[in-house]
Amino acid sequence: MTDNWNLLGHEWAVDMLRQHVAHGQIRHAYLFAGAPGLGRRTLALRLAQALNCEKPIKAGEPCFVCRTCKQIEAMQHPDLSVIQALDGDNIPKEGGTLKVDQIREIQRTLNLKPYQSQYRVVIFLRFQEANDSASNALLKTLEEAPAHAILLLTADNPEQLLPTINSRCEILRLRPLPIEAIVADLMERGMDEDRARLLAHISGGRPGFARRMVDDAAVLEQREERLNDLQTLLPASRVEKFNYADKLSKDKDAMRQTILVWLSYWRDVLLRVAGASTPLINIDRNMEIEFLAGRLDLSTARKVVSELESSLEKMDRNVNSKLLLEVLLLDLPRV
Repeated sequence: MTDNWNLLGHEWAVDMLRQHVAHGQIRHAYLFAGAPGLGRRTLALRLAQALNCEKPIKAGEPCFVCRTCKQIEAMQHPDLSVIQALDGDNIPKEGGTLKVDQIREIQRTLNLKPYQSQYRVVIFLRFQEANDSASNALLKTLEEAPAHAILLLTADNPEQLLPTINSRCEILRLRPLPIEAIVADLMERGMDEDRARLLAHISGGRPGFARRMVDDAAVLEQREERLNDLQTLLPASRVEKFNYADKLSKDKDAMRQTILVWLSYWRDVLLRVAGASTPLINIDRNMEIEFLAGRLDLSTARKVVSELESSLEKMDRNVNSKLLLEVLLLDLPRV
């Protein structure tokens, strides 16, 4: 992977960015879009290293061993800022809110000359979590950024952002990697093939998520719990569903992660109902998925997937979480 910026996959993206750096054609803003765990943040950090490396192997090829490269890797370089959503206590949190004050503060930083490198680089993680005021403030920054500033955004989907922000960024849509690439990566890390194959499928081709499951057993345990909850809820009474919604909706991040797990499961059901040959993500739940697929029609399976996707979008718009989850659970097919 050393010739691919030490990145697994996304060779086309690395190639393009390398050329931009090597030929002095760097854009002032990039948007790395795709599902969490695909390597969006890692690619942004690699670009920052390529831009500011003290001893590049060649143009566009960072060394990864100089002080600057190591500081950027650790996200502790004086000319690198990482901005992300915060919770109510102003602690970085996925599912929180990226606020306008954070954008205003970074605007002041960007106006200063770089401290020790050629460029000041700002990475805005999960920018779909920015509120309207923050989005509008960033638009002003994109329009007026100084020449020494490079802005890198990550988001699940460009369509979640203002069209005017998208139009000012070079957009790179990252796609899931082939299952075999994830299997090979996990086996290189010492995992046996059967286990590697299971995690590769569950990851949905997202190398970062696969490695996270290896490093943190709780990730797999939580997935198991969420899928077990789903099985319990399908035949449950209205009261049981309301009780579950009341409990889960109190933790917005847990609710989001639960819906994401359910969405991957129902997409598998939809694939089986449609007779598609696409590999399942939740292969360890194959019998359950086949059971559901045999009892649902295509429109019902598609409706569940659509409602789960819609729920995630509504969460980003701060719709009442409890009410949202109650409606979602009541609309699940009774099997």
